[in-house]
Amino acid sequence: MLLPFPKLRVEHVTVRYHGKVAVRDVSIDIHAHDVLALIGPSGCGKSSFLRALNRMIETIDGASVEGRVLLDGDDIYGPDVDVVAVRQRIGMVFQRSNPFAQSIFDNVAYGLRIQGIRDKRIIEERVERSLRQAALWDEVKDRLHTSGLALSGGQQQRLCIARALAVKPEVLLMDEPASALDPIATAKIEELVQELKNSLSVVIVTHNMQQAARISQRTAFFHMGRLVEVDDTRTIFSSPRERETADYVAGRFG
Repeated sequence: MLLPFPKLRVEHVTVRYHGKVAVRDVSIDIHAHDVLALIGPSGCGKSSFLRALNRMIETIDGASVEGRVLLDGDDIYGPDVDVVAVRQRIGMVFQRSNPFAQSIFDNVAYGLRIQGIRDKRIIEERVERSLRQAALWDEVKDRLHTSGLALSGGQQQRLCIARALAVKPEVLLMDEPASALDPIATAKIEELVQELKNSLSVVIVTHNMQQAARISQRTAFFHMGRLVEVDDTRTIFSSPRERETADYVAGRFG
């Protein structure tokens, strides 16, 4: 069976901080409408790799990237590429929610206005659509003009997801989006991820192996800056090829 051409193709990516290697020579395909989980012990390079996928790594002092990241066949690190456009197509949600000190509505509308959209009707429609996608609309529709900072932690994280979705990304990167949340809020984020894969690709870093098993179709195991192996999630957790992977998923280290 022929596999679909990947939405993102990563070729020999190495990430360094002030010359020190954090991620070494990683190649991997990320398919459309798929959830890829990145697992591995702390400090193994997962988050650095994730940030290389939409050039957010460039916001970190001393960071450098070698290799290619192809989005629909085009290298996002090409010399004439608009970095802002890349980050609109490949959105990101961070470990800690970071809503702006603005209203719920203005948080979600922010990226649309940056894009130059001024039509009030279009903005209102996109804000509602994004909040619905983030499973937040019913909870906030009557207080859209109150501060996003007044929401609970779980709601703030879903607000940040809505903000990322408003510009209609094709890929969403998520760096441990539920690590600071309670079990109920975590369950909502996991349900949301499962819904989102119907419309885009998701790459999620998680320390929670049960979470990876629940929400992803494919899982990649990182250790000491290397991609040890990537496969169907069921295979990674039941019969991995590499001893390192088997030891990690069995809890022998990490």
